[in-house]
Amino acid sequence: MSDPLLALAEAYGVAASYRTDRGREVAVPRDTLVAVLAACGVDGSTPAAAGAALAARRASLAGRLVPPCVVVDGPRGPLPRLPRGARAEVLCADGRRRGLADGPLPAGTHALAVEAGGRRETAVLLVAPEPPAPAPYSWGLLVQLYFLLSRRSWGMGDLGDLAGLASWAGRLGADFVQLGPLHAMEPGRLPDPSPYRPSSRRFPDPMHVRVGDVPEHAGLADGPLALVRRLAGRAEALNAAVLEGRALIRREEVRALKLRALREVYEVPRTPEREAAFAAHTAREGADLTDFATWCALAEVHGPAWRSWPAGLRDPRSAEVARARRTLADRVGFHRWLAWITDEQLAGAQRAAEEAGMRIGLVHDLAVGVAPEGADAWALRHCLAEGMSVGAPPDDFNPAGQDWNQPPWRPDALAAEGYRPFAALLRAGLRHAGALRVDHVMGLFRLWWVPEGRPPSEGTYVRYDGAAMLAVLAAEAAAAGALVIGEDLGTVEAGVREALAGRGVLGTAVQRFEYEGGSEGRLGPLPPEKWREHCLATLTTHDLPSTAAWLGGEHVELRDRLGLLTRPVAQERAEAARERDGWLAELTRLGLLPDPAGETAALYAYLGRTPARMIGVWLPDLTGDLRPQNLPGTAGPHPNWCLPVADGEGRPVPLEELTGAPLAHHLAEAFAGRPEAHRDIEERHA
Repeated sequence: MSDPLLALAEAYGVAASYRTDRGREVAVPRDTLVAVLAACGVDGSTPAAAGAALAARRASLAGRLVPPCVVVDGPRGPLPRLPRGARAEVLCADGRRRGLADGPLPAGTHALAVEAGGRRETAVLLVAPEPPAPAPYSWGLLVQLYFLLSRRSWGMGDLGDLAGLASWAGRLGADFVQLGPLHAMEPGRLPDPSPYRPSSRRFPDPMHVRVGDVPEHAGLADGPLALVRRLAGRAEALNAAVLEGRALIRREEVRALKLRALREVYEVPRTPEREAAFAAHTAREGADLTDFATWCALAEVHGPAWRSWPAGLRDPRSAEVARARRTLADRVGFHRWLAWITDEQLAGAQRAAEEAGMRIGLVHDLAVGVAPEGADAWALRHCLAEGMSVGAPPDDFNPAGQDWNQPPWRPDALAAEGYRPFAALLRAGLRHAGALRVDHVMGLFRLWWVPEGRPPSEGTYVRYDGAAMLAVLAAEAAAAGALVIGEDLGTVEAGVREALAGRGVLGTAVQRFEYEGGSEGRLGPLPPEKWREHCLATLTTHDLPSTAAWLGGEHVELRDRLGLLTRPVAQERAEAARERDGWLAELTRLGLLPDPAGETAALYAYLGRTPARMIGVWLPDLTGDLRPQNLPGTAGPHPNWCLPVADGEGRPVPLEELTGAPLAHHLAEAFAGRPEAHRDIEERHA
C-alpha cells in the first residue's frame, strides 16, 4: 500500500473499510484509524509517524526466530517451522520441559523457547485439543435467574431457587438449565440493570446467594440473629410485593439487604474445616480474587467509578493500592469470603442438577464485555483499549449502529499475556457448569470498536487472532469436560461458523430468524430438516418477544404503546400476522397442528423435528407470559430485566407453581423420544 496509514492499519488488523449487511463497501474515517491505532499504542497521526511505526512493526516480526504466538491444531497437529539448526523446548503449563518431537503435545497454553545463532526467544504456544464428541441430543430450560422467584426468595431468584428448578427439571427429563450471566454487577445504584454489562466477568455476584443456606448462618448469636431476621422480614415483604404483582424486581434493595445480613454471617467463627476450605478457595483464585476484592473495598470508600479515584489508586499495581489493601484488610477479606460462599452455592446448584440426572447441568453465560468503570476494567486495564467501546456497525435493525459502552480487549496486549486473562474468564465460567454460552462469539475473530465521543457509525472492525482465541476456548472446555455454545446470531463473516464447528463449538438457531433465503429473503419457514445439527435451537431469546406474545401480536401492540414503531401500526400488525400465519401453515403441513396443547407446543414439536443437538425452552413460554424480559433500545419505557415469570394475565408465577405447568410435562414427553428419532445421525457420527 502507498498510503502508510492504511498499511499500518492493515498490519495491526484494523479495518480501513468494511462491508455492510447489505453488501455495500464503506470506507472508515481516517480519524477513526488514527484513534484506534493510538489505543493500541501505535502512532499513526501523521504520514511520517505511520511510516515509522509500520517499518518498526515489520522489522520486529521479520527478525524473530518464531512468531510471538504459535497455534498447533491438535496434540498431533503440524508443528511450527523453525530456522535451520534451531533448538526448541516446550515449557508446559504444568512445569514440565519437553522437546517438540517428544510425542503428542498436551492441549493448553504453554511457552515455546527457541535458540538459534546465539539468540533465544520465547513464544506463546497454544495447543488445541482434539475435537470433542458430538453434543448429546438434549433439551433444557432457558432462564434468567433473577426472574425465578420462589416463596423463599428475598425479592429475586437466588441460587437456592436454581437448585430447586434444576432438581425438578432433571427429574422431568431435561438435561440442562441455561442461565443469563451471573457476573458481579457494579455496587450501589444500577442505572443499567442488564446482566450483560457487569463489573466483573471473573466472579459471580453475591446478590444471588441464599443467606439462610450459608453454613455459618446457623451459628449467629442472639443479637446478630435478630438483626438478620429483621432484614429477612424486609426481604420477605419485597418478595411478596413482586409475587403479588405490586412491584418489580428491585436488585439494589435486594443486594443491600443481603450484604448487610451476610456481613453479620461473616463475623461468625468458622470451623477448622470451613476455614481450610476458605483458604483453599482464596489460594486457588490467587491474584485475580485479591484484585477483585480490593476493587470492591476501594469502591465502598471512593465510589464505583475508579477513574475518579485518587491518581495513585487507579493503578492496581501501585504502592498506594498495596497500602490501601492493608488499611482496608477487613473489607477485602469480606469480599473474598463473599466470592467463596457464592462459589459454594453455584457448586451446589450444579450438584443438584447432576443428582437429578442431567447430563449437562448448568450452562453459564459469558457476557461480551464489562463496564468501563468496573472491577475488571481496573484490574485488566493493561489489556483493554483505553478510549474505545465495543458496538456494532449500522444495519437494518439499528441504522445508527450500536455502542455497548464496554472496553474491548487489546489484541496485542492479550497475546503478550499468553491469553491468560481470557482463559481465566473461561475457567471461571466453566467451573460449575456442563457448558458455557459465549455471547457474541464472533467477537473472538473481530469486534467493532467505537472511539470515545464518536457515533457508532464512525467505528471500525479490529481483528483478533481467531485461531488463538478458539484454541484457548477449546482447551479450557476440554479440561472442564464441558460443551461450548456460541451466540452467532446476526451478521457473521465467512468462515467463522465453520471455524467454530471445527473446534466443537455449537451455534445458536432461533426460529424467528430461520427462513429459506435467510432472515432477509424470508422465502418461507426453513423446513426442519434443513436446520443446522450442531446448534442450540430455540423459539425466542431474552431480547425477543415471548412465544405467546409473538403468536398473539402483543409485541406489536407493546411497541405501539411505547411509541417505538417507525411504520403505521396497521402495517406492522399485518406483517406480524403474515409471519405468524406462515409458520402456522408450516406446522399444519407437517401435521403438528392442531395440537391439543396449543400452538406453542406445536412450535416446540417443530424444533424437535430439526437435527439440532440441543433444544432450549424459554421458561416464560411454559406459563404463557406475554412480556419481553428486555426490549432493546429502551432504557425507561419498559421495565427491562426487572420482571418475574408471569402467566398470560401478568400474574407472577412462583417456582412452587411453575413446576406444575402442564406444558412442561407435555414437552418432556414430546422430547423423550427425540434421540431415537435421530439415531441415523448418531450412527453416522459413530
